[in-house]
Amino acid sequence: MGRKPTGRPTSFDIAYEAGVSQPTVSRALRGDKSVSAKTRAKIEAIARDLNYTVDKNASSLRSQRSNTIALLFFEDPTPDESMINPFFLAMLGSITRACADRGLDLLISFQRMEDDWHVQYQDSHRADGLILLGYGDYTKYRERMDQLARQGTQFTRWGSVSSDSSGVTIGTDNVAAGKLAGAHLVEQGRKRIAFLGHADDHYPEFAGRYRGLCDALDEAGLGVDPALQFDALTTEEEGHAAAQALLASGTAFDAIFAASDLIAIGAMRALAEAGRRVPDDVAVVGFDDIPAASLTTPPLTTVMQDIRGAGQALVEGLIAQIEDRDLPPRKLPGKLVVRASSAAPR
Repeated sequence: MGRKPTGRPTSFDIAYEAGVSQPTVSRALRGDKSVSAKTRAKIEAIARDLNYTVDKNASSLRSQRSNTIALLFFEDPTPDESMINPFFLAMLGSITRACADRGLDLLISFQRMEDDWHVQYQDSHRADGLILLGYGDYTKYRERMDQLARQGTQFTRWGSVSSDSSGVTIGTDNVAAGKLAGAHLVEQGRKRIAFLGHADDHYPEFAGRYRGLCDALDEAGLGVDPALQFDALTTEEEGHAAAQALLASGTAFDAIFAASDLIAIGAMRALAEAGRRVPDDVAVVGFDDIPAASLTTPPLTTVMQDIRGAGQALVEGLIAQIEDRDLPPRKLPGKLVVRASSAAPR
């Protein structure tokens, strides 16, 4: 048990009031799941009543930890100067909240393939570990992740979950989500569904979404036409160019499943320029549910990824690594958000 409270409140005072040990208080206040939710809530309530604040400097000295993690964005081409994919920008809020709930500080920067960015953080003790968002060409990026793992860098990443992933990977179940999108378009009477997005090992998340679409087409007895797959990365310009190439090919199609909302938005612009009406002539479905998806004309049907769950899982996964606990990769479900862009033809 703790000791009787005296003077400035300490973790020992909280332990005394709660009737638990001081180590239990410490674990509870840093969000350790080994403490039951009921006990953690009781300890947090007592801490608030006593106006107790964590002495981060003392805690760091005891644990040799900075109580800081670094969030590193991979630079993406964007119409503005942010260089951050809007989907990852939306995830920032949930990661920040998850860190705050656990009393952690958060550093934010970019990861550039030509820089040894990890040296600035974990190796210099500025951060206890890294959260990585985005990666470009996975076949090249994997080499960097393997290097980080060999050096003992603690990191979690958002991406395609597979058995060969380094670190702890959190991601959407892209195959299941792609199948949701494909099945929806089939239900709307669409039979010739194009896919805009890379579908190979270089971009495994897109490849998973395409595989899910193919599964939905096979189950509907429609078969897969490889001529309806056109490469595109996650920008409006790439989506516009891919849709133009699809139109120029002369291959018949009545729907587009785009590997991201930005690709879908660019494709809708190309369709409008070609006089193809959405959804009357061509249904369109995107992926991500970025804020702009509900603002297109017509509003874009899309697959929503679990942004809140993603932020929490990324932080929890990194803390588990730092504390030398095993945590397997985790797939989160996608949710279809139906809007006007995929309505059945009239």
